Amino acid sequence: MFEKILIANRGEIALRIQRACREMGIRTVVVHSEADAEAKYVKLADESVCIGPAASRESYLNIPAIIAAAEVTDAQAIHPGYGFLSENADFAERVEKSGFVFIGPKAESIRLMGDKVSAKDAMKKAGVPTVPGSEGALPEENKEIFRMARQIGYPVIIKAAGGGGGRGMRVVHTEAALLNAVQMTRSEAGAAFNNPAVYMEKYLENPRHIEIQVLADQHKNAVWLGERDCSMQRRHQKIIEEAPAPGINRRLIERIGDRCAEACRKIGYRGAGTFEFLYEDGEFFFIEMNTRVQVEHPVSELITGIDIVQEQIRIAAGERLRFKQRDIVLKGHAIECRINAEDPYKFTPSPGRITTWHAPGGPGIRVDSHVYSGYFVPPYYDSMVAKVIAHGDTREQAIARMRIALSETVIEGILTNVPLHRELMVDTKFMQGSTNIHYLENKLALRK
Repeated sequence: MFEKILIANRGEIALRIQRACREMGIRTVVVHSEADAEAKYVKLADESVCIGPAASRESYLNIPAIIAAAEVTDAQAIHPGYGFLSENADFAERVEKSGFVFIGPKAESIRLMGDKVSAKDAMKKAGVPTVPGSEGALPEENKEIFRMARQIGYPVIIKAAGGGGGRGMRVVHTEAALLNAVQMTRSEAGAAFNNPAVYMEKYLENPRHIEIQVLADQHKNAVWLGERDCSMQRRHQKIIEEAPAPGINRRLIERIGDRCAEACRKIGYRGAGTFEFLYEDGEFFFIEMNTRVQVEHPVSELITGIDIVQEQIRIAAGERLRFKQRDIVLKGHAIECRINAEDPYKFTPSPGRITTWHAPGGPGIRVDSHVYSGYFVPPYYDSMVAKVIAHGDTREQAIARMRIALSETVIEGILTNVPLHRELMVDTKFMQGSTNIHYLENKLALRK
């Protein structure tokens, strides 16, 4: 087992990883930008290294600075968290070539799954169902693009092969709009992801967003830790996540979960990962795989009792998974609300100093947050300041506990989306379960 791990991230996930390490008796090194010098996890770390100014490209995306920090502190491994460099294959490769262990998949797995075209192809070969669409990237010939769209059937969606996070995609409802959408998406993809390749898929009208959490070791052992429903989202950004997914037949879930675990074995996957699906009319369609720990991993931890971050570390150290699929038993229901520093309805960022911070508590409540009273939320990074997670024996109990937790949450000095979460926890459709990915945007549009 490692004696010292460098955490190449910031915010709540840096603190989350740090806590996992401390429990395992592993020393931590935290890298930080000048803007994060006063962060809680920096104060709690065994060692900290400032790696640059506030701008991400000069700090958290600065590969040489991160590796240099690992060298001067004698760290043995680097945990990338989520976001930033966590799914950067070049970073994973540089880490390993520099003599450190990358706590995540091998670089070739990140490349395979990071390109949506190659990922889809790999899943087809592994028997995982995919959305009907083009075989590979779209060709240059306009006639062929039109032919594909007619064969798939409108509406279609044009997606960047190297995209992610809801960026690099356009829905096309008519043939007249097709070529313009392809050209614009190619242009955006080249600028944003340095990869102009795009592909086409059938656009599902009212799907749910369901994902399967997996863990796999380097000894070809793989398990799945239940599913999550992440359908409550805005502009492809998740707002609320829950586990398990309400209202879906367990046999369907188990079948798709087993296929995901088998896919991990077939592609030689190592570490934690998430298979993301659109679910509509009783069918699952693979859309992408995230080769890292997810923001919403706590809901899976609460229903399985497995610490996903600690398992990431054990797998990276070469250990075998300590459990088989039959050992994974789901208990109760968990819901997570992402608390962002933003206007709750306009969604404009609200950086600034938190004058009062009071976290909720009580049975079944977990709060993952790096903030405190007096903390300054910097304007340079993601706006999430906390995750409130509620666990109960039933979905109804988890929702009731979340309502209480949100009523107790006090964050003053900045705007947050807590009022929106309070509203959603008493929303009739949400309480019934099974809302689709468009529900929140439609609800917000009605408000306007």
